[in-house]
Amino acid sequence: MEEKKTRSRKKKRIRPSDCYLGVLLALMYLPILMVILYSFNASKTSVVWGGFTLSWYEEMLHDRGLLQALQNSVVLGLSASAIAGVIGTLGAVGMSRVHFRSKGMLDYLILVPIMVPEIILGMVFMVFFSLLSLPFGMTTLVLGHSAFCVPYVYMMVKARLIGIDKSYAEAARDLGARERQVFFDITLPLIAPAIASGMLLSFAMSLDDVVISIFVAGARISTLPVKIYTQLKTGVTPEINALCTLMLAVTIFLVLLSGRLQKKKL
Repeated sequence: MEEKKTRSRKKKRIRPSDCYLGVLLALMYLPILMVILYSFNASKTSVVWGGFTLSWYEEMLHDRGLLQALQNSVVLGLSASAIAGVIGTLGAVGMSRVHFRSKGMLDYLILVPIMVPEIILGMVFMVFFSLLSLPFGMTTLVLGHSAFCVPYVYMMVKARLIGIDKSYAEAARDLGARERQVFFDITLPLIAPAIASGMLLSFAMSLDDVVISIFVAGARISTLPVKIYTQLKTGVTPEINALCTLMLAVTIFLVLLSGRLQKKKL
């Protein structure tokens, strides 16, 4: 009996690491929960709770500026993820078929866009596009977002290729298939879940980007995150809370769907 009591006391004992983890999670997710909660607040201020309402979501849907920014973000995300899907897939497949000494260094260089701070990457894009005399707008946005989205697709497809049995392609070649047929009939269907996963993750990252978009968007076009950032300077409104809640829901859905596709078995 005494041994059982001592064991139960040990189990109930709270460790410092548990407290640290609890405080860290609270600091991370409590502000997000407050934004979601006050998006349903009937009061215009975030200090007083005025009751439950969906009116801020209705006002958000009637705001032409926000809808135009949303349209720009969706078009930008789809374009950037599509370009990143093609370049990242071809890069991963090509790198899996070559062997040279500096291959590891090249893999590292491909991942540089997601390791460099966004403010530095945004300044580099701004200077580069200025040297090319490209007008800042949707074109520069697509090019900039595609550059930092390619590594996400590349990593997903590369990991998928490692798990594919090489005997599939070798058997196809033995049966007379050409390299093009092997790629489209065997390799591409097997890596399709990884490509879709990388493109979904790229779309989520593009939809969430603020820093790079500010540097390369120009004055005539605005994405949804940039629109929210500029409106925050005048104060947080329940309409912004509602918009942030919807963006958070879409981002979580895309990330979960990306993870689900990545875990799909061959």
